[in-house]
Amino acid sequence: MKRLSVVLSILVVVSMLFAACTTAPPEEPAVEEPAVEEPVEEPVEEPMEEPMEEPAADIPTEYPRNETLYVSGAAWGPASTWNPFQPGSLANTTGTIGYVYEFLYAFDPQTGELTPWLAEDGAWTDDFTFEVTLREGLTWSDGEALTAEDVAFTFELGNQYEALWFSPMWRYMESATAVSDTVVQFTFTDDPLYQEFSNNLYNIPIVPEHIWADKSEEDITVGANEEPVGSGAYMYLTNAEDRNVWVRNDAWWGQDVFGTPAPKYIVDIRTSSNSVALGMVLKGELDLSNNFLPGVAELAEKGYVSTYFEGPPYMLSANTAVLFLNTTQQPMDDAGFRKALAFAIDVPSIVNIAYAQLVAASNPTGLLPSLSDFSDQAVVDELGYSFDTEQAKQLLADAGYVDLDGDGFVEAPDGSTIELQVTCPNGWTDWMAAIDIIASSAQEAGINIQSSYPDYGAWNTELQGGTFNMTLNNWAAMSNTPWTLYNLLFRHPIQDQMQSGNFGRYDSQELFDLVDALARVPADDIEGMQAITSQIQELMLTEVPMIPLWYNGMWSQWSESTWTGWPDETSATPTLPTTWSGYWQLGGLLTLINLEPVAVE
Repeated sequence: MKRLSVVLSILVVVSMLFAACTTAPPEEPAVEEPAVEEPVEEPVEEPMEEPMEEPAADIPTEYPRNETLYVSGAAWGPASTWNPFQPGSLANTTGTIGYVYEFLYAFDPQTGELTPWLAEDGAWTDDFTFEVTLREGLTWSDGEALTAEDVAFTFELGNQYEALWFSPMWRYMESATAVSDTVVQFTFTDDPLYQEFSNNLYNIPIVPEHIWADKSEEDITVGANEEPVGSGAYMYLTNAEDRNVWVRNDAWWGQDVFGTPAPKYIVDIRTSSNSVALGMVLKGELDLSNNFLPGVAELAEKGYVSTYFEGPPYMLSANTAVLFLNTTQQPMDDAGFRKALAFAIDVPSIVNIAYAQLVAASNPTGLLPSLSDFSDQAVVDELGYSFDTEQAKQLLADAGYVDLDGDGFVEAPDGSTIELQVTCPNGWTDWMAAIDIIASSAQEAGINIQSSYPDYGAWNTELQGGTFNMTLNNWAAMSNTPWTLYNLLFRHPIQDQMQSGNFGRYDSQELFDLVDALARVPADDIEGMQAITSQIQELMLTEVPMIPLWYNGMWSQWSESTWTGWPDETSATPTLPTTWSGYWQLGGLLTLINLEPVAVE
C-alpha cells in the first residue's frame, strides 16, 4: 500500500506538470528514400472507446492480460491506412510494416549490420548484379507461397509508379527478375547508387503479387489497403478511435528461424496526453510507452519505470535534431555568422535543462553514435564547435558584426539591424524549451534571436517553402549508411518546395557532388566511405550551413508488471524497445520474441 500511495502521489505531481504537454502531428514527408517517423508528443484528444465499426462476431473485444502487450507513443491520430508504401502516414498503424509486411533484410543499428530476413543470402555477383536467395517455405498470411516473383513484382512497382518513394532507384536499376522460385536478380546500369540500394534492402516492404497485381495505380499509391495480407508475425485484427489491435500469426514462417513472439495480441493505444500514458505505465496498464515523458528520469532512478540505460541519457539515440538556417536570407547567407552562431548555442543547457539529461549532445558531424566510425575526429578537432559565448562574440567581430547602437545586439557589416526568429511547432514542449535556450544563449552573444511557436501547419509551410529564418528538424534517423543523413542535409536539386531535406536551401555543387559520390561507394568499402565523409565534414564544418545540436532519444519506458525480458544496455542480444514506424525491422520484432510473461502466483 505504501508503494501504491507513493506512485499515486507522483501521478498527481506529474499530471500537474505535464497536463499541457501536447504535440502536433508529425510530418508526412515526401521522400526519395524511406523516412522513419520520429513521433513526438501527441495532441490532446479525448479517446473514444467505441470502435469505428462494429467488430465482426469472431473478433474479440477483450484480451487476456498475460497474452496481451499494451503499447503507446506511435499513433497521433486514428488509423487511416495500412498501405505499406505510405511511410509518412503509417505512424497511426505502425505495425503495418514490420508486423504485417516484411523486408528482404533486417538492420541492427547498434552493430551496423544487415542480416537476412526474407532473404537467406544475398551478394554482388559483379559490379552491376545483385542476387538474392530467399528462404525456403515463405508464406503469406492467406496461405499462398511467397516467391521470388513477389519480390521482383514489388521492386518493379517503383518502375511503374513515380509516386512511390523508391521510384528514383529505377534511374540506375535496369531490372528485378525472378530467375527461380527463390532467386531474384537485380541488374544495374554502369552508375549504381550502392548506398541507396543497400538502404532499400531493409526498407522496401514486400507485397503479394496475387493481391496487388489487381490493384489500380490509385490503390497502390494512396489507397488505404484496409485488409492487409502480409508475410509477417502479426496480422491486423481491428481498430477503434484510440487504438489498433494486432493478433499473432501462428502460421508465421519465421517461428522456426527467429522464434515465436510472446504476446498473442498487441494493443497500440493513443492516449489523450503524456501524463495519462505515464500513469498507465506506473499502474501496469501500459507495458511500453514510447511517448516523450520529460519527468521519467527521476521515476526511472526510483525504480517506478525501466529505461534502456540506468543513467543519463536513459534512452538510445534515435535521430539528430538539426538547426536549419535559411541560407537565402541575411545574415544566414554568411558562413562567418553561421559559425559564430554555432558557438553561441548553449547545447549543455538544452541537454540538462530542456531535456533533464534524456538526450545527448550531437557530434558536429550530425552522425549518430552508431555511425561514429564515419566521423573524422581530426576534422572535428580542427573545425568543430562547442558552446563558447566569448568565442562566438570574437567570431562575430571578426566577421564584421558589431553593436553600433549600444542595444546589446550586433548589426550586420552593412549597418542593418538583425532581428531573427527560431521556430518550432506550438505544443512540441521539448522543442519549445530548446529553442528558448537557443534564442537566449544567442542573445548573450549579441545576436537578436527570438523564439516563436507557430501552429504546425504554418510551421510546415515555412519549412518546406523556405520562408523561415531558422528552425529545427530531426528526420535524420538510424541508418546503415552516413549517406542517409548527408543526402537529407544536402538534398538536391534545390526546388521551390523542399519537402524532405536541405530546408535551408544551402547551394554547394561541391558538396552535392560529394554526397552523390558517397552514394556510389559499395556498402562494404568502409575506407572509401570514410574518405568521402571526411571531405563532406570538412566542408560542412567550414561552411556550417546547418547546426546539428543533440540526439533525440528513442523514448522508451516500460513496466515489468506483466512482461519481462525488455532490452537494455546489459542485454546479450541488443534489440530496440520501440513501436515507432520503420523500427520493427531494426530490432523491434526481436524484442517481442525475447519477452516473457510474468508468472502469476
